[in-house]
Amino acid sequence: MAKPFQLPPSLSELRNYVDGEFVSTGRCFPDISPLHGGLLAQVHEADAALVDRAVLAARRALDGPWGRAGVDERARWLHRVADVIERCFDEFVAAEVADTGRPLAQARTLDVYRGVANLRTFADLGKVAHGDCYETRLASGQELMNYTVRKPLGVVASICPWNLPLLSMTWKAGPALICGNTMVVKPSEETPASATLLAAAFHEAGVPPGVFNLVHGFGPGSAGEAMTRHPGVDAVTFTGESRTGAAIMKAVADGVKEISFELGGKNAAVVFADADFDAAVEGVVRSSFSNSGQVCLCSERVYVERPIFDRFVAALKARTEALKIGWPDDEGVFMGSLISHEHRDKVLSYYALAVQEGATVVSGGGVPTFGDERDAGAFVQPTIWTGLADDARCIREEVFGPVCHIAPFDTEDEVIRRVNDSAYGLAGCVWTSNLSRAHRVSRRFQVGIVWVNTWFSRDLRTPFGGSKLSGIGREGGRYSLDFYSETTNICLAL
Repeated sequence: MAKPFQLPPSLSELRNYVDGEFVSTGRCFPDISPLHGGLLAQVHEADAALVDRAVLAARRALDGPWGRAGVDERARWLHRVADVIERCFDEFVAAEVADTGRPLAQARTLDVYRGVANLRTFADLGKVAHGDCYETRLASGQELMNYTVRKPLGVVASICPWNLPLLSMTWKAGPALICGNTMVVKPSEETPASATLLAAAFHEAGVPPGVFNLVHGFGPGSAGEAMTRHPGVDAVTFTGESRTGAAIMKAVADGVKEISFELGGKNAAVVFADADFDAAVEGVVRSSFSNSGQVCLCSERVYVERPIFDRFVAALKARTEALKIGWPDDEGVFMGSLISHEHRDKVLSYYALAVQEGATVVSGGGVPTFGDERDAGAFVQPTIWTGLADDARCIREEVFGPVCHIAPFDTEDEVIRRVNDSAYGLAGCVWTSNLSRAHRVSRRFQVGIVWVNTWFSRDLRTPFGGSKLSGIGREGGRYSLDFYSETTNICLAL
């Protein structure tokens, strides 16, 4: 049997990183393992005074070597940080697994791999980004040349989620820094370990002090609120719950600060009768239960064309019940724990609510038992429901756990209406062998991204983001560069 995952001894205390130095504070909170409920580390919480120091350091860095550096030099620094992560790859994996409880293989092939890729991709993209140039002749005969230049926004406050911590931090840091900004970053209080390692990587890579600052803490009344309300912050980027995004919008409104939000989702997958059946079953398993359903892109609503509905439900049930839940390094493990006992309580409350609302529990609906330390962890069973009405709370509200509801449909127009009948608009999946149908249906989904016959496949140059309660703005490729830079038009009379 695998041993409970712990952090390396060097991470028994997780400190803040401000102005090129690791900083302890007089107040700590515990980092608790979601796998076995034990203590992982003590985390030094930043107060408003330390956040102020971080913002002031970031402002000074804008006028220092970082602010004077060209894009090529900034790119070299980002590549050096990526080099450090690669050199310490196993340590980053251990930190991600200990904090999140996710399978080891997934942390290796997604979280840490993408952390490196994010930094390298934006470092290289920044070097080839270009502006526009227009030549104009006025009626008077005067010739003009208009061209655009990108300038940094200034100090960016970045508040990151717990479900994909390193991936999310580097997804924001890469484009923000290549554009010449400086940052104050707050990881989730649930996942502080890999963030601390990332700060150490910036330090080892020789990035100038004040460019990347890390503060630990919570939201209201803690580091998060202090960051969003600080007058020295020029922009805020946030990934997390829609309610928190709304609160941040209110906090930054008076300053009319730039914002980029990637928020919640209640995503739908649509399976047509002509789909590759086995591929669709496997795809829905992945899109519903990966990372224990704790991905904003997961499919919590599944609509299956009526001729294959019963067969699909039976096949999904069999495949789901074959999934292995356990220690992160168990052979063949697919699901680990949820992030915390508090989050497990939320997910289990929806499991109970679904039954009250009339759901048929096809599979799961409870807590697995192991007979070892894992019984003190935050595990739940992957769960399938049928039979709920479209206005049920479990259909309308984001559960953010390993769950999906399967419902039959009869026509394209019907299923498109049901897919779009949501307060969220992040992502969707279409499973069909008909290319014309795939294109036709995808265009009508009111979401930011649609996958056809796949899920979670990403090209980092493409736009990512949602509509409605799912967010504001787009990230990825030049779309990230557009957010993290201020475009100025310069008009020359020739």
